[in-house]
Amino acid sequence: MTDPSPTPPRGITTDDAETFAGLVASGRLIGIDAGTKTLGLALSDTRRSIASALETIRRTKFTADAKRLLDLTQEHGVVGFVLGLPANMDGSEGPRAQASRAFARNMNGLSPLPILLWDERLTTLEAERMLIAADASRKRRADVIDKLAATLILQGALDRLRRLSDPS
Repeated sequence: MTDPSPTPPRGITTDDAETFAGLVASGRLIGIDAGTKTLGLALSDTRRSIASALETIRRTKFTADAKRLLDLTQEHGVVGFVLGLPANMDGSEGPRAQASRAFARNMNGLSPLPILLWDERLTTLEAERMLIAADASRKRRADVIDKLAATLILQGALDRLRRLSDPS
C-alpha cells in the first residue's frame, strides 16, 4: 500500500546558476555569507535587480540560526537561497567551503527552497575595502561587514541570473 501523503521534495543544492534559474523563475532571494561566528544576510527586491543588506545573525546553534533564517524567508516571501561558497584562490575547496556545503545540506533538510552555491572569493575583502573607502569606523565595519559581503554575493548571483534570462 502506498503512503497517501508522500513527503514533499526537499531543497536542491546546485553550483549551476542555470539549473537554479530553472527552479526559481521569480521571487525574492536571500544571500548568505556563512561565517563561523555570523550569518550575513542580504535580500533581493522582487524583480531581482538589487541586493540589499538585511541582517546579521550571531551564530549559536544550527537549529536556532536556521529558525531565524526560515522566519525571515517566510516574512519576505523568499523563493530561494544564494549561499556563498568560499573556494580557495586556486579553485580548490578547504574547510570553510566544506562547512558551507554542510550548511546547505542541513538547510535542505529543513526547507524545500533551492540553494545556489555561489563562488564568493574575495567578497569579504571587497566589503572591507568598500567600508574603509567610506571611512567607516572599525566598530561600524565589524557590525556590517558580513551583511555587506552577503549583499555582494547575492548581487553577483542576481547579475548572472539576469544575463541568463536576457542573453542579448
